Amino acid sequence: MNRLRMTPIYGDDETITHIIGIQVFTEVTLDLGPLPGSLAKEPARASDRFRFNISLSGVVSDGSRNISRGVCGIMQLSDEVIALKILSRLTPRDIASVGSVCRRLYELTKNEDLWRMVCQNAWGSETTRVLETVPGAKRLGWGRLARELTTLEAAAWRKLTVGGAVEPSRCNFSACAVGNRVVLFGGEGVNMQPMNDTQGLLNDVFVLDLDAKHPTWREISSLAPPLPRSWHSSCTLDGTKLIVSGGCADSGVLLSDTFLLDLSMEKPIWREIPVAWTPPSRLGHTLSVYGGRKILMFGGLAKSGPLRFRSSDVFTMDLSEEEPCWRCVTGSGMPGAGNPGGIAPPPRLDHVAVSLPGGRILVFGGSVAGLHSASQLYILDPTEEKPTWRILNVPGGLLDLHGVIAHALLEGPEL
Repeated sequence: MNRLRMTPIYGDDETITHIIGIQVFTEVTLDLGPLPGSLAKEPARASDRFRFNISLSGVVSDGSRNISRGVCGIMQLSDEVIALKILSRLTPRDIASVGSVCRRLYELTKNEDLWRMVCQNAWGSETTRVLETVPGAKRLGWGRLARELTTLEAAAWRKLTVGGAVEPSRCNFSACAVGNRVVLFGGEGVNMQPMNDTQGLLNDVFVLDLDAKHPTWREISSLAPPLPRSWHSSCTLDGTKLIVSGGCADSGVLLSDTFLLDLSMEKPIWREIPVAWTPPSRLGHTLSVYGGRKILMFGGLAKSGPLRFRSSDVFTMDLSEEEPCWRCVTGSGMPGAGNPGGIAPPPRLDHVAVSLPGGRILVFGGSVAGLHSASQLYILDPTEEKPTWRILNVPGGLLDLHGVIAHALLEGPEL
């Protein structure tokens, strides 16, 4: 028997700041009846199904006798208080665990409103709103969505075809999402000439809105753009700001600067983010946003003295700080270095990285040396105390290596 006691701790303003959980394991012989999975089929026999239960008075019943034990404080609270003040503050994984403690908590964890609050607290309001617009999301329910986005068990490849055109044609550009919009920056155009536009000519900016009935590229003007470049990386912040880092200039010199463009402004203006120290100059790397305003840089072809090597290093920067600075997560020769556990991706460039709910970063593809395969998916959670690389096995066909449009959608089998 697993007894779990959870006690809320209140701050000076009477809000819960911490929860103390104590587990006690005891060997017992009990007849639990049919599995909980049959609840939906036989709701009228719920009382017969569970011969063992924890009551509000702290009395444990095994069907033939009552055993008096210490009263568990949390069980004296109302369902509303437990759900809104305690359970809603837990992570999706913790909610799933709490539901196995007793019948009452099991029933509480089946509430859709509770799961929505849990998802919103874990992933943020913007992600929650986006999920509500996904076709079939309401039918799946928040509990199912939380499970699939946490375990990624339903991830699958799907090809996406859009209209419009991007001129001039180019390669080695960066692409990222702003909400449901795709923003492209720079790259190499005709005669391999580097460009400094956001997918357009010179200082032009082009945006593709995937929410539109017929997605089409449209132009946005921008001022004071950074140096023309290719093989750089980009990501978006707060759903409105484009961040561009590094790459290769027209002269062939590798860059290490970082610029920001606020797309919500009527006349967006580029500005450089000043930092005291930068990672080695590089091209072909990726930038990803996690934890609200933190960015993560991975891989690329990095400069090391007169040489250039494929990299698997990870660097992070918190843009919410008054003076943002780069921090090294991997690479023994860098300040504050450490090495994530697990099986790390082989050093690579020209790969893609995607931010997932909860702060996880998904890495796929790229140029990998030797006999290593670039078709494997890797996941890293930089929010963990000891970040660990994990391999994700995803069904479905691989990308067309000559294509540039495809992405992994977290869709359930029903969709």
